Amino acid sequence: MKMPREINKYCPKCNTYTKHTVSIYKKRPQRGLSEGGRRYNRKKKGYGSQPKPIQHNQAKITKKITPIIRCKKCNYQRYMRSVRGRRMEIV
Repeated sequence: MKMPREINKYCPKCNTYTKHTVSIYKKRPQRGLSEGGRRYNRKKKGYGSQPKPIQHNQAKITKKITPIIRCKKCNYQRYMRSVRGRRMEIV
């Protein structure tokens, strides 16, 4: 799916239609010392194998892609509706 680099969208901060730049949301690395990570490490400690089942079968073959739009006037950033597709290209 191709998406333009700039689109004209409504900005709730400016209360008007302005130019927005489009980028794609990317997952950031997880924090290693978060509560869930510490709990998982405690559970895994002392095991010879994996204590929790690892999911092998995937139900979907595509991921949901979330475009991020940022107002050029006030720099307000928000997410657009996620779309399902193999890849999204910004042109």
